[in-house]
Amino acid sequence: MSLNKVTMIGNVGTDPEMRYTPSGAAVTDFRLAVSRRFSTRDGNQQEETEWFTVTAWERLADTVNQFVTKGMKVYVEGRLKSRSYQGNDGQMRFSNEINAQTVLFLDRGGTPQWNEEQGGGAASAPRQEAPSDPAGPETPSDVEELPW
Repeated sequence: MSLNKVTMIGNVGTDPEMRYTPSGAAVTDFRLAVSRRFSTRDGNQQEETEWFTVTAWERLADTVNQFVTKGMKVYVEGRLKSRSYQGNDGQMRFSNEINAQTVLFLDRGGTPQWNEEQGGGAASAPRQEAPSDPAGPETPSDVEELPW
């Protein structure tokens, strides 16, 4: 058994670019910046940012192209793909890409979410807000309905 799955939350660094394969499949790419903050040994705060290319296909590509914009905070779930290529200067370059299966838009209330496994049905569903009751669900049946 094997598993290739990544989940990331970060900020969109570029507006999406959509194109089509020769067979007509939609493909959309955008850059994602994922940062972490940490303290050094001498107590200074430091931030480190990793950049990833996110690739979405078919209906997810259409949705991402329509709704994602530079600066948005998004949750991305998918497969990690590493590739190498030769740069214009002749040097070998390496990149990590995420082949997206799920993209959730986190910082805009009422903005669509999309999950490839749902066949696009969630593309028009608004983001659910957290319940206003801090005590949590009122009945055990509410707990059973949670997606996790």
